[in-house]
Amino acid sequence: MLFADNRDITDARLNLALEEYILRNKMPDDDLLLFYVNAPAIIIGRNQNTIEEINSDLVDARGIRVVRRVSGGGAVYHDLGNLNFSFMTRDVNARFNRYDLFNKPVVEVLRELGVPAEIGGRNDILADGRKISGNAQFATAGRMFSHGTLLLDSNLDDVTAALKPKAGKVESKGVKSIRSRVANISEFLREPISVSELRDRILERIFGTRDPARIPSLVLDAADWSAANDLVERRYGSWKWNYGENPASNVQRVQRFPAGEIDVRLDVHGGEITSARFFGDFMGRSEVSELEAQLKGVTYDRDSLTRALANIDVRQYFGDVSRDDVLALLAP
Repeated sequence: MLFADNRDITDARLNLALEEYILRNKMPDDDLLLFYVNAPAIIIGRNQNTIEEINSDLVDARGIRVVRRVSGGGAVYHDLGNLNFSFMTRDVNARFNRYDLFNKPVVEVLRELGVPAEIGGRNDILADGRKISGNAQFATAGRMFSHGTLLLDSNLDDVTAALKPKAGKVESKGVKSIRSRVANISEFLREPISVSELRDRILERIFGTRDPARIPSLVLDAADWSAANDLVERRYGSWKWNYGENPASNVQRVQRFPAGEIDVRLDVHGGEITSARFFGDFMGRSEVSELEAQLKGVTYDRDSLTRALANIDVRQYFGDVSRDDVLALLAP
């Protein structure tokens, strides 16, 4: 495994751009590890409707950045008390959706620190049933990353205030607030540690040392950083990417599955689907825009939709959701 140094940058836009750039353009044959810490930001899942996930007034008043990532899943709050890790690999088929494989060294370090950490839920690390880490994955062209948060000492009141909990998600978990479901790692530590100390302990667990001179690293030159900054300009710093435009729709249906919430919005005219959009915190391997395009022009009835989906593996887009479930959602 190699290590990529992000130069202690705390701009969420640049850190997410660097992560994507490395995966697409600099990914070595060996696995790779990247850490980053972001100044206050809300990181939106690839398929989410941004404006419905955030408290816009508070976000604007506090100058919190809103940045969309390329991976699926739900919105998360980052601040300087939150360490983010990203494991990259070319071994996609054996490792996609295997969060336990990537998170094993992280869990081991947390347990050494006295934290009762365990893999739990769909994609979380839990301590005493409370979420201390959320994770998501992204795959493209025979390579992937599995990235996650580590809530060491985040402002959990800001987490609650900045994010809008969806009623269906809250009800499915049997809780009344985001605040009651999450915890800081610091709550479980015998002695306090810093974000940098937690980072160094994970490095030591993986590489056997925390000495930068002895850790095999991926060298990023000026051209690489220029390309990452260009990706910020083209994507991660743009309103269109981070917020997007919601097309007109006259049919909306929402359902929460074990694999996540799916919110479908269709514009139907003359009995035909003229546009389709899927929002939610589901996590699939393929871009859901592919499915949206295939639904355009389909007659809006159950038989036509059944034929349209007959040869489509919807699990590629939504995870562990069946074709019948998607059909029932589209046209009950």
